[in-house]
Amino acid sequence: MKKKFVALTALVAALPVFLAACGSSSSSTKTTTVKIGVIGSDADVWKPVAKRLKKQNINLKLVEFTDYNKPNQALLDGDIDLNAFQTIQFLDNWNKAHKSNIANVGNTYIGPVRLYSQKVKKLSALKKDAKVAIANDQTNEARALELLQQAGLIKLNPDKTFPTTRDITSNKLNLNITPVDASQTARSLTSVDAAVVNNDIALNAKLKPSSAIYVEKITKASKPFVNVVAATNKNKNNKVYKKVVKAYQNEATKKVIKKVYNGSTEAAWDLSFK
Repeated sequence: MKKKFVALTALVAALPVFLAACGSSSSSTKTTTVKIGVIGSDADVWKPVAKRLKKQNINLKLVEFTDYNKPNQALLDGDIDLNAFQTIQFLDNWNKAHKSNIANVGNTYIGPVRLYSQKVKKLSALKKDAKVAIANDQTNEARALELLQQAGLIKLNPDKTFPTTRDITSNKLNLNITPVDASQTARSLTSVDAAVVNNDIALNAKLKPSSAIYVEKITKASKPFVNVVAATNKNKNNKVYKKVVKAYQNEATKKVIKKVYNGSTEAAWDLSFK
């Protein structure tokens, strides 16, 4: 009888430990950290996404960059898991130039580039020999030149997929077009007559979209300018990364994009190009 009592006492004593162990097992779900590289105001778009992902036990850590040339290398080096800063065209060019195979894993938005000026208030006021700054990377330089062509300021060699300033065939105002680092285009407005500035850079510099003297037209030909989330090719089907993209591509994010970018940018994952 004494042995039974001792055994029963031991069982009762062990019961709380057993229940505690069961409780910790069911509540301790593993959290996965995903580092995503972003530039400028995109961080403000991703912050609400990060909050939603916490409910799925995903800790989305935003890693902010200021230079367009760094997020892809950081991805290849394994310093980040995803990035969301570049257009499809920029990504394609990067892969060709660096012999890499970074993959598009989801569209984010499209924002037309704009021509800004602190010297004139309308396009027609640009004078001869005016100084115009544009981005110097292959994709954004070509896009800026095409905007200037849309605006009727220059003509480009139609045979060039990615025109540079050397491919200008007509320049009626003899514009002095100077390529600079994309991050410097907005800052250059104090020393040039006009500058073609990407949306994220413009917003960071507090430039109002409505103050632009010319806005890029969005057409079927604009599809390469859709921004994307990118991953290394080996991780393009990663289930966690797919959850990150899904958490981004919803109506809530559309509203945030509109608010953050002052209505100048559109969600592109379900956009119908005309």
